[in-house]
Amino acid sequence: MLSKFNNRIVIVCGHYGSGKTNVAVNLAKLAAAEGRAVTIADLDVVNPYFRTADNAEELRALGIRCIVPQFANTNVDIPSIPPEFLSVFDGTDFSVIDVGGDDGAIALSVYKEKFEKHGYDMLYIYNACRPLTTTVEEAEQSLRDIEAMARLDFSGIVNNTNLGEETTAETVEKGVAVCKALSQKTGIPFIGNTVLKTVKNVSTENVVYIDNATKQLF
Repeated sequence: MLSKFNNRIVIVCGHYGSGKTNVAVNLAKLAAAEGRAVTIADLDVVNPYFRTADNAEELRALGIRCIVPQFANTNVDIPSIPPEFLSVFDGTDFSVIDVGGDDGAIALSVYKEKFEKHGYDMLYIYNACRPLTTTVEEAEQSLRDIEAMARLDFSGIVNNTNLGEETTAETVEKGVAVCKALSQKTGIPFIGNTVLKTVKNVSTENVVYIDNATKQLF
C-alpha cells in the first residue's frame, strides 16, 4: 500500500468508528519496518478515547516519532493541536496524520495551504459495519462532508470493514462492493483493503494484513 502514495504526508480520515487510528498506527509501523524515518501525528481533537497517543510508547520503541496532544491520556478533555505539528511540513519523515472522525477534519483546514504546498495523500477509511455509512450514498455523503470541512480532497479509498475479533472474510467482502461503487461514483481510486491478521480465507485482491493495535473497550 505504501507504494501507492505519491507524497510523504499521508492523512488518515473517515467516519466515526471506521478504524482510522488502527490504520494510521499500522501504516506508521509498516513504513518503519521498511527502514523509513517516520512521524505519526495525533490530530484527533474529537474523541479522547481512541487515539494514536495510546500507542505512543510502542511506536517510539520502534523509532517512530510521535506528536500527541498535550492532554492525551489524561482526564482533561480539551481539544488541542500540538504546537510541534508544524514540524511535519518542515521535515523529511514519512508522516502519518490521524484525524478525528467527520467534523474533526476541521483541524486540517487550518493548514490547507501548507498541505497543498508540500503535497499530501488523504485516505478515506471505510467500514461498512458502522452506522450511517452502510450504503454507497451514505458513504459518499460522509466523504464529501469531510472534504468540505478539511478543505482538502481525498486521493484514495481504503476498505477497513471489520467487527473487531468477530471479523470474517465475509465481513471484509461486505465493504469491497461499497468501496468499488463509491470509487466509481466519486472518481477517487479504491486503493486496497486493510484486514486484521486474525481473519482467514480472504479472497479479495490488494489486501494488507494489519494488527488490531488500538485500545479495545469491549
